Amino acid sequence: MRLAPHPLIYDWNHDAAGPRPVAMLDDETLRDGLQSPSVRTPTIDERIGILHRMDALGIDTADIGLPGAGPQVARDVERLARAIAQDKLKIRANCAARTMVADIKPIAEIQQRTGVPIECGAFIGSSPVRQYAEGWTLEFLKKTTEDALAFAAREGVAVMYVTEDTTRADPESLRVLFTTAVRAGAKRLCVADTVGHATPGGARAVVKFVRSVIDELGVEIGIDWHGHRDRGFGVASSIAALEAGATRLHGAALGIGERCGNTPIDLLLVNLVMMGYIERDLTSLPAYCQAVASACDVRIAPNYPVIGSDAFRTATGVHAAAVVKAFRKGDRALMDAVYAAVPASLVGREQEIEVGPMSGRSNVIFWLESRGLPATDEIVDRIFAAAKASNRTLTHDQIQNIVGGDVKIVRKGHPREPRRRRGF
Repeated sequence: MRLAPHPLIYDWNHDAAGPRPVAMLDDETLRDGLQSPSVRTPTIDERIGILHRMDALGIDTADIGLPGAGPQVARDVERLARAIAQDKLKIRANCAARTMVADIKPIAEIQQRTGVPIECGAFIGSSPVRQYAEGWTLEFLKKTTEDALAFAAREGVAVMYVTEDTTRADPESLRVLFTTAVRAGAKRLCVADTVGHATPGGARAVVKFVRSVIDELGVEIGIDWHGHRDRGFGVASSIAALEAGATRLHGAALGIGERCGNTPIDLLLVNLVMMGYIERDLTSLPAYCQAVASACDVRIAPNYPVIGSDAFRTATGVHAAAVVKAFRKGDRALMDAVYAAVPASLVGREQEIEVGPMSGRSNVIFWLESRGLPATDEIVDRIFAAAKASNRTLTHDQIQNIVGGDVKIVRKGHPREPRRRRGF
């Protein structure tokens, strides 16, 4: 069910909406996300904790590593698989592998030892530019696919066949590779926008083509979309791919990943919920993102949508006044909507009013009252004057000093019985 906007909002997005296909999510944070050259690799305990947070958000599957990369990675993958079983998590595991027996074999062995089903995401370069750079022929890729997927089938490993750089590959190469993979037993086909080349229109076109190949083969095969955000189209292209026939979308927390990163799965979740593709409780989403930021040593920009510290925070007089007036009406939904596209309550947050050089007196009064502090004319005047003389938003410590050292600022909470004062 689509998240209904405030009754006073006319939603043009709703007028543009079509059918609502089912959307599954695959979280790449613990594998593809860690390919970012700027992140710290989390400890295995931190990764298990992140896996629990994914599970709490209702994410369907998670890439837990590429065990073919070496013994240490294989051990970590096995621990993550065992954690899924021991902690009775609903999230399902998959692992990346080059489309070769040597990479698929350790996945099969871990699956056998743990009893945890592990989907293999077998990737292979598909575009002519990649074929030329690597010195591959299409016949070589076809034979490699047949051999690797035949081995996976014998070992009881389900395969998602991933054509790297799909969005720059020619139709004939894709038709040959996908047909080969389906006939060899692939359960899903993944369209990979490996370098973030696709626009939403391009994503829609390539997924429709893959859908047509599947239909010609007369089989029921799932389609994945793996996006990157090099051109800033990560979320938009993912949704376009979904509307064109993809049934599972990939992403990573905070968009971490190689170069500019993967599709941000946090923003994808928010949009899928708001657009009615999925129903999820997203109140733990900020904690999930903070956990990944801490474990991977990633800074969350203040203006990062929904999750950043400034996402629901304003110090501008006109904006703040509207939010405060909505609060005075006792309408939390209106307070969330009057100057925000995403309801703060959707992710367990609140609208925040700060005090700075562009603030009005209402900012100061609301700031004080929401913390149980006296909002006398004298105190309001002092804070207001300091804000106008400042070149940036006042910190809580600065306001504390103005209020007086004996009055301690308490945790923010909306005032129970706000008073109307001059300046509104």
